[in-house]
Amino acid sequence: MTPRVVPLDLDGVTDKAGLMDRCARALALPDWFGRNWDALADSLGDHGVWPEGAVEDGLLIVVRNWRPYAHARPDEWETAQQVFGEAADRTPGLSVALALGGSSQGPSDLPG
Repeated sequence: MTPRVVPLDLDGVTDKAGLMDRCARALALPDWFGRNWDALADSLGDHGVWPEGAVEDGLLIVVRNWRPYAHARPDEWETAQQVFGEAADRTPGLSVALALGGSSQGPSDLPG
């Protein structure tokens, strides 16, 4: 089985509200998603809101471009990591990976 991969791009995210908006968009969370840490933890562990096919195949969330947010909001980033980690620990089929580089925009314009 190949897990369903969902990119979570944090490029331009500067605060918790932005992070929650990106999570809601990336994971296609329902309108009633509360945009707080508890709601994020609940949603990550709720197979009922996972993308189609992810329950059977697994769900891999790849967090990209997280470093600027982590640097700007270290306390929030620490909490986010705890939420992601605890959800992955207690939810079968859920994995969260932090990408060290790249973006959703494709290769850069740098030569070489």
